[in-house]
Amino acid sequence: MSNSAQSAGATGAASKGLVQLTESAAREILSLRGQQPEHAGKPLRLYVEGGGCSGLQYGMVFDEQRPNDKLSTQFGVDVVMDEVSVEHLQGSVVDFSDALTGGGFKISNPNAKSSCGCGKSFEA
Repeated sequence: MSNSAQSAGATGAASKGLVQLTESAAREILSLRGQQPEHAGKPLRLYVEGGGCSGLQYGMVFDEQRPNDKLSTQFGVDVVMDEVSVEHLQGSVVDFSDALTGGGFKISNPNAKSSCGCGKSFEA
């Protein structure tokens, strides 16, 4: 992919710098969406919600864009986040590893005061 296709695009209601997807995360997201025809064309929603062992937990789901969502496009993946999630996730890096041990999606969040051992929840 060219650098222009990889950068966080800003067109219309798009916002730069929300989160950064690694190329491996983007490939896995596109693969997952391709395996589920009902999600064709839907952006990936990244969000935080109460729960987990540290107070807040991360979530990802294919979803429709809502009026107040912030949008970022990287490596061909549209990512949307609500305003509350942006506050907690801005500047984070979403990566994916297919390693047998410790594989899956990982979010490196510079806004987290602490994270749990499983990496799926954090304290703001």
